[in-house]
Amino acid sequence: MSRLTLGNVVKVTSVLVFLPLLANLVLVIGAVRKDLRTALEGLLYAGAFSTAVFVLDPWGPPALLALTAMGASGVRSWHLRDLWLPARRPWWKRGPAATFTVIEAVRTRTIPATGSEHLPSAVARVRRQADRNRHRLPGDTHRTVLHICQVLDAVIAAEQREPTADPHVEYELDVVAREYLPAVLRSYLAIAPSRRQERQPDGRTPDEELTEQLRILARQADALDASRHRRLTAELSTTGNFLRDKYGHRQLDASDSRVL
Repeated sequence: MSRLTLGNVVKVTSVLVFLPLLANLVLVIGAVRKDLRTALEGLLYAGAFSTAVFVLDPWGPPALLALTAMGASGVRSWHLRDLWLPARRPWWKRGPAATFTVIEAVRTRTIPATGSEHLPSAVARVRRQADRNRHRLPGDTHRTVLHICQVLDAVIAAEQREPTADPHVEYELDVVAREYLPAVLRSYLAIAPSRRQERQPDGRTPDEELTEQLRILARQADALDASRHRRLTAELSTTGNFLRDKYGHRQLDASDSRVL
């Protein structure tokens, strides 16, 4: 996975060209990605910058406020890079199966999740690895791995049936299933059993580290599932509002005519 793509280069170049408007970047990211929390945060930076430049005296403390808003917006835009600078696989590393998936997507006019043809097998491989080593996993971590796999399978299947075409969901689903979850499990199983209770420099044992990381991944998997359901519910509500506005009055007129 690499962020060095043509689209990302164009975006970063645009930011540099319009650098004086950096305070508005977080607001633009939130608006484009339809993320309310990010949009509200960006509105705070943009409002502070606009107030300092257009309302207050542009010199002295207001200038410091404007520079602070620009700096905060720049730092936060880097923290939110997954929303506007998604990582993609270089085209030369994509296998034939991935190319076949893209061709089939064009034919059926659907856009599956990135590498969705292989995501189920990646999740199944993690599940098999966890089952084979269930006695080597501490506490409830085996159950946590199975829960993560179950949620990921459900989201992947739903994305294949009805793609949301959301790059953020596609990216997060891909990296959790292909990279983060297998890497966590693989790294723990590579540690000698006699050393899994040793305290590390951060004060945690490998057992505690595994439990915490799996808990984080479980929350992320649940968040992906919830995000998808919220998006579909919002789309259904939007369609319902449209139909009520377009055809609802006709039903009322028909009911009134029958009464008369």
